[in-house]
Amino acid sequence: MAFFLETLFGGLMSGMLYALVALGFVLIFKASGVFNFAQGAMVLIAALSMARFSAWIPHWLGIESLVLANILAFIVTAVFMWLIAIVIERWVLRYLVNQEGTTLLMATIGIAYFLDGMGQLIFGSSVYSIDVGMPKDPIFVLESMFEGGVLISLEDLTAAVVAAALVAILAFFFQYTAVGRALRAVADDHQAAQSIGIPLNRIWVVVWTVAGLVALVAGIVWGSKFGVQFTLSTAALRALPVVILGGLTSVPGAIIGGLIIGVGEKLSEVYLGPFVGGGIEIWFAYMLALVFLLFRPQGLFGEKIIDRV
Repeated sequence: MAFFLETLFGGLMSGMLYALVALGFVLIFKASGVFNFAQGAMVLIAALSMARFSAWIPHWLGIESLVLANILAFIVTAVFMWLIAIVIERWVLRYLVNQEGTTLLMATIGIAYFLDGMGQLIFGSSVYSIDVGMPKDPIFVLESMFEGGVLISLEDLTAAVVAAALVAILAFFFQYTAVGRALRAVADDHQAAQSIGIPLNRIWVVVWTVAGLVALVAGIVWGSKFGVQFTLSTAALRALPVVILGGLTSVPGAIIGGLIIGVGEKLSEVYLGPFVGGGIEIWFAYMLALVFLLFRPQGLFGEKIIDRV
């Protein structure tokens, strides 16, 4: 039983990491109605920026405190992601208002390649580390119930708490703020939103900035755990099944989908892997996503789109 709980907790923690990346997809889709293939590149460039600025700032300012250096690096990186959002709106999205979804989709692919190249040009292509003080040592819990207790990673637990807090903030932002309602209006119909006075350019800057901040948090967590390298941009591929399960329009759905994928991967690898030769963790999420696409394409919490003619 203790081993099962360890596997379950490990899956939940992995699921929260997937959900952090998936949140960026949901945010962009809610505001523009397009699937953002640049989200993985945004996670990468945010993590690169955080890693390099946290190393450069102590030398530039003569700071010895790691905490202060990380805070300043986070602020600088947040401003950097905001500037990226402005550039994307000014030079890409502004010229694609009311265009077909396929056009916007191709634009995000171009943005992804641009961000990958810019990241390598500015920050280099080496492997970097991020140290924000996340606890690395595991702990044992429930020792009174199980002999030896249940092993839990404090780093994964911290990441899960951060992700949960971020989701709660974003859910409140979308449901109870004027900007959040404007974002939903823009996603429904660009032209109608403009006709009632919603400034489309500002809304897109806001949503890409928020998505950039989400990518920054995801990049810090992934970078702290696995290091920052250019393969980090492929983390978005692991989040694709998450948004398919949870629904492209649901912020809470990204979390539920992430938890389902994370737990399913771990349990299937441990309990089903020996019967199929192992490796089930690699393709389990995509097979589950395929089933959802066949029988419930809008996901668990996504809005069902009905076209009336």
